[in-house]
Amino acid sequence: MSFWIDALTVGVVLGTPLALAALGELIAERAGVINLGVEGMMLVGAVAGFAVGVNSGSVALAFLAAAAAGGALALVHALMTITLRVNQIVMGLTLTILGTGLSSFIGANYGDRPITAEIGRIDIPLLSKIPGVGEIFFQQDIVVYATIVLVIAVSLVINRTRPGLWLRAVGESPAAADAAGVGVAVVRYVAVTLGGVLAGVGGAYLSVVYVRSWSDQLTAGRGWIALALVIFASWRPLLLLPGALLFGFIDALNFQLQAEGVSISSQVLSMMPYVFTLVVLTVVWTRQRGRNWGMPQALGEPYEREARS
Repeated sequence: MSFWIDALTVGVVLGTPLALAALGELIAERAGVINLGVEGMMLVGAVAGFAVGVNSGSVALAFLAAAAAGGALALVHALMTITLRVNQIVMGLTLTILGTGLSSFIGANYGDRPITAEIGRIDIPLLSKIPGVGEIFFQQDIVVYATIVLVIAVSLVINRTRPGLWLRAVGESPAAADAAGVGVAVVRYVAVTLGGVLAGVGGAYLSVVYVRSWSDQLTAGRGWIALALVIFASWRPLLLLPGALLFGFIDALNFQLQAEGVSISSQVLSMMPYVFTLVVLTVVWTRQRGRNWGMPQALGEPYEREARS
């Protein structure tokens, strides 16, 4: 039983950066903008957060720096795809390459430097004492709890508020939203930038809280898993939480099985999250093909007011 409790506990931790990055991408895609640069934004956020955390000794400043770094890269994506109407897929891949190279350059002098900044675990009274469940879900750090609250809050905003209506309208029919007086470009800029901010924070959680060190390509493809998680959740924020936990648990099994001395190659175990991602996407896409399963109608389409019919 201890094996599974440990795996699920680590799964919640590993699912947190996935949930943050996926939530940011979901917001951007609900506004009609695909951002394939999530991996690059997570890497830039991870190295910026770690560098500031090492030099300042402050977790708060580390996360602020990560948010700023991810948001800045997202602004580049917004400028190129919304204002200049560059192909969103091409621009996203470009930013992933840029973010990877930039993080390697910035982090060159931080590979062997320790970080003193840390955040402690917060036990929720009463709930943390529940056998099994309490240890898994209610003995975590504040970022885990804040991520859960944020996902719920975003769901309420999207589905219950006027700004959420604007976001959905821009993603479904930007021409109709524009005709109704909604600033399509403004909504998309805000959504894409917020997506970059959350991706940067997710990256910083890995470097500052979980791994507490820096190495090249620290995120190890988690930005791509976050993109898959949006599809897995059918563009619904609340479904991100169980999805992130599931993907995080599969990732955690890799470390737990190695710790148990399972006689399987570590390379094979490291492949598990990505193979699982491929299988899940194939199943979800096959089951939902041809149905209205949540994907915004204008996703990936640039909007020109002059071309409005």
